[in-house]
Amino acid sequence: MKYVLIFLAIFGIVVSSLALREHYRTQGDSPCSINERWDCGMVNKSPYAVVRGTGIPVAVLGLAGYLLMGVLAARRAYPLVLAAAAAGLAYSLYLAHIEKDILGVWCVYCVISLGIISVMTLLAAGATIASRRRPETGHG
Repeated sequence: MKYVLIFLAIFGIVVSSLALREHYRTQGDSPCSINERWDCGMVNKSPYAVVRGTGIPVAVLGLAGYLLMGVLAARRAYPLVLAAAAAGLAYSLYLAHIEKDILGVWCVYCVISLGIISVMTLLAAGATIASRRRPETGHG
């Protein structure tokens, strides 16, 4: 489980990096500007692309969160991975609501990230449950 979670965290870092690149892109069209319903550039340049009152791009939160979850997974700290993933999933669902109901435009990178964090949450929950069900050994 450890390596699957680490792989997903690395994949999340890559996707968050691409979203951050879109946030700071100043020239040319977004490579994921597919049509009027799918446009990463429009989403990542909207007022919702930064954490309100901080100026910190949401993609930076994604980078930090995936890095944290990767480190925690490497240490097999599955309950902590679960806590971080659940928080990330809640925020990702909020952002999906913004895309669907307010902006009316979806970001491919954001949807991929939502998929990644959803899978990480499920896997971390399973790993947490499994680690608590294992009989303890070595306690004489």
